Amino acid sequence: MAPRCDTLWRNARIATMAGPSGLGIVDGGVIAARDGVILHAGPEAEAPAFDAATSIDCEGRWITPGLIDCHTHLVHAGNRAHEFERRLQGASYEEIARAGGGIVSTMKATRAANEDDLVASALPRLDALIAEGATTVEVKSGYGLTTADEIKMLGAARRLEEKRRVRISTTLLGAHALPPEYTGDAERYIDLVCREMIPAVAEAGLADAVDAFCEGIGFTAAQTQRVFDAAKAAGLPVKLHAEQLSNLNGAALAARAGALSADHLEYLNAAGVAAMAEAGTVATLLPGAYYFMRETQLPPIAELRAAGVPIALATDCNPGTSPLTSLLLVMNMGATLFRLTVDECLAAVTRNAARALGLLGQTGTIEAGKSCDLAVWDIERPAELVYRIGFNPLHARIWKGL
Repeated sequence: MAPRCDTLWRNARIATMAGPSGLGIVDGGVIAARDGVILHAGPEAEAPAFDAATSIDCEGRWITPGLIDCHTHLVHAGNRAHEFERRLQGASYEEIARAGGGIVSTMKATRAANEDDLVASALPRLDALIAEGATTVEVKSGYGLTTADEIKMLGAARRLEEKRRVRISTTLLGAHALPPEYTGDAERYIDLVCREMIPAVAEAGLADAVDAFCEGIGFTAAQTQRVFDAAKAAGLPVKLHAEQLSNLNGAALAARAGALSADHLEYLNAAGVAAMAEAGTVATLLPGAYYFMRETQLPPIAELRAAGVPIALATDCNPGTSPLTSLLLVMNMGATLFRLTVDECLAAVTRNAARALGLLGQTGTIEAGKSCDLAVWDIERPAELVYRIGFNPLHARIWKGL
């Protein structure tokens, strides 16, 4: 008896992204799915004769895994266009932050918004990602900076899954900035994050991971370690904003904690690269922030590549330093600004992005047993996804088989 499936995609060129490197290209490929899970992916000549409820002729189109944005601040209120104007006039990010702008500015707007407001304002940003083939999106908190407001943000992020057919991975970023009411007393605020915020969020099941901002205008390595210890006690994995503006050895600290990823990394040094390689921590690079802030210090791409550190790319969608909602543009920036190859860029928003979220067992490659999250493209070769600017060749997006 022929095996049954819900949907069969045939006559496709498939970039499975399976394996440790390369695109895993299959010509004349077929993908079969049942109950939202891939049953088979490979050459049609080697596939069983499926009894398919629906059969789709892809007419030679390319299929990749659904794209994954593994670092966003999608949920927030307001915008910071006025700060963009100030930067154009010469003010630095640090100057704006120390004058009460930056993250604290968004904090005020986010605290004033209710959960429904946050959901409504995030949906257009999410829709832009979905329209380009995104099937999984990470969303951080970090603009509430009280336990109640961080819970509000994470609740809004979880509700996005109710509004759209997409997988949302949530991250508590309570240690994002020092709120004004704790000025001069960062240790007391970290006490709040560790003793109240993390346990409350874990008990409510609202976060899939915990993040922190280890930086001169953020939190020290010692304070970050306290956050990691509290996350471990709550059973939550960690990740870290590290080495964006200076080198505080945050990436090495994250690697020692078994972090899923260390993100930004412009000022990453050789010791940090080695630590990440040993731990298997993903390097999530954020070229949108690099571009928007007119940075000149490049992440150490060659060193990361040589050490075998997995490289992911993400939008870092946020109101202050990367108001970006295009993974296609992120791939182009990864190639043009960071000199990543086409294969590296595609792996960075599929296989390695899934790894950065701890989701590689579920998604990120086209393999039997994984969620049927696919993007079907009207392209002649995968390089077009990296090469074009401001052009969206998505033909169809499939999430969990539909």
